[in-house]
Amino acid sequence: MSRPQYLKEGDRVAIAAPARKITPDELLPAVKLLESWGLEVELPEHLYDSDNQFAGSDKTRAEVLQKLLDDPEVRAIFCARGGYGTVRIIDALDWSRFAQSPKWIVGYSDVTVLHSHIHRNTGIETLHATMAIDIPADATEKPYRSTVSMKQALWGGTMQYRSPAHALNRDGAAEGEIVGGNLSILYSLCGSRSDIDTAGKILFIEDLDEYLYHIDRMMMNMKRSGHLSNLAGLVVGRLSNMHDNAVPFGRTAEEIVREAVEEYDYPVCFDFPAGHIGTDNVAIVMGHRIRLEVDGGGEVLFIP
Repeated sequence: MSRPQYLKEGDRVAIAAPARKITPDELLPAVKLLESWGLEVELPEHLYDSDNQFAGSDKTRAEVLQKLLDDPEVRAIFCARGGYGTVRIIDALDWSRFAQSPKWIVGYSDVTVLHSHIHRNTGIETLHATMAIDIPADATEKPYRSTVSMKQALWGGTMQYRSPAHALNRDGAAEGEIVGGNLSILYSLCGSRSDIDTAGKILFIEDLDEYLYHIDRMMMNMKRSGHLSNLAGLVVGRLSNMHDNAVPFGRTAEEIVREAVEEYDYPVCFDFPAGHIGTDNVAIVMGHRIRLEVDGGGEVLFIP
């Protein structure tokens, strides 16, 4: 995949809200942090629109994002927050100018729609990283793992992480482009033109606030649709705040994932520090070629 240019001081970046609505107070820490990095921050018109839970109508959100995608002076678009809504506008967007002049798309959770669609249709790397609403008020003073790794990725620093040992890990080593994101979103994109291509890739998944049987249903879909059979490796981020029914499902979320890939032989790393985990959510350059080494723990090295 091709890579947008790394950022530098003086670059103009923008904050967009393709899904749930946002307020100025909620964005203030993000604006302060980005400005402290020497970036010029654009807050586009209609950013604070409200249409029930959405940041404005589908038409308005698509128009705002399209304008930012087409603007060659905007070098990165930081998504304000997730929730739900990006899938409602994805087919209204024209990616032709973006493909000619790529820029960083930054976010996670619902932003997985953008990551997957961009990878499948333009072959351009994106950044799975913390969003504006997640940035603490004191982020300019404290080196939070989420914000430090995000800047490191955007400035072209060496990316290398290590996960603690996990009982369900499967040892091995692999190289390939890392793709994926939020499991629920990937599941919802199956069969669409935003569907993820996993053949020969290292798949990353994470999720939040799901019932265990939902996790099982999604993993069965991913398996039956062929998304798990030809992987080079699997990196499982945090599966946070899972729920069970009155009659227990009988397996943890991690056990459900491991069972779904039991018949394959590629390396699997659990408990990778990315996903809905606040300020520990490390940045992942999606679409970038990485080396995955699992030996008790799991080390993920992004290869330049």
